Amino acid sequence: MEAKRLLSGKEKKIKRKEVLEKKKAIDEIIKKASSVKDHLVSFPPFCHYERNGLSVCLESGLGDQLAPPVKKYIQNLLKVNMEGPYGPEWQMEEKVKRREMVSPEAHYIFVRQSTNTTSNENLSTKSEETTYPGQTGDRNRLVGFVHYRFIVEEDIPVVYVYELQLETCTQRKGLGKFLMQLIELIARKNHMGAVMLTVQKANVLAMNFYTTKLRYVISNISPSRVDPLIGAEKSYEILCKTFDSEARAKLEEKQQDDG
Repeated sequence: MEAKRLLSGKEKKIKRKEVLEKKKAIDEIIKKASSVKDHLVSFPPFCHYERNGLSVCLESGLGDQLAPPVKKYIQNLLKVNMEGPYGPEWQMEEKVKRREMVSPEAHYIFVRQSTNTTSNENLSTKSEETTYPGQTGDRNRLVGFVHYRFIVEEDIPVVYVYELQLETCTQRKGLGKFLMQLIELIARKNHMGAVMLTVQKANVLAMNFYTTKLRYVISNISPSRVDPLIGAEKSYEILCKTFDSEARAKLEEKQQDDG
């Protein structure tokens, strides 16, 4: 009996050591990925997008290095695109987003209108309909951005997409899918187990885009999966796309069990 207790204590000690070592390894993965200032360097073909009459170039940025005009642009595009889906929650949510956008952990992919092609004539004309404070004129002006971070969810290192915001004139041209494909490549290269994001239930177009076109699923950490009663009161869902069996088991398994 005493020997069994000693063995049990030894097993627990080994288990604790394994858990700590795994946590340390995950923290190191996150730290290494977060320290890269420009993830676009690894994917040259994704630095430009020229399709469907749209020509834009991409560039990387960091939350604690945003120029004042860029901060203003982000704030205003967020308001234009998200005030509707958030409804009465927007006033409080806007304050949260303004804090999040300048965090040192915030990585950005900025989308700028290219100037080396004539395919943007229609884009420039349409963009005059909506003015976004913070823009610096039509030459190489911003037309959208992605805000993402490297974090841990359920002991899985993931890329969490905080924002994917595009001006109306650049939507429905394949650019959103292109940007998410890039994010997934960045996630895989940096040994992340999944890409995750939050979508407002009221944003039906966005929900359809992620679940139908990109094959994201509702994660088991989303309120509707944790507790349907609580989920019914929440205005959002958490979606994910996993890349390995461990991530799938921890972030999707309840979805599979329910099916």
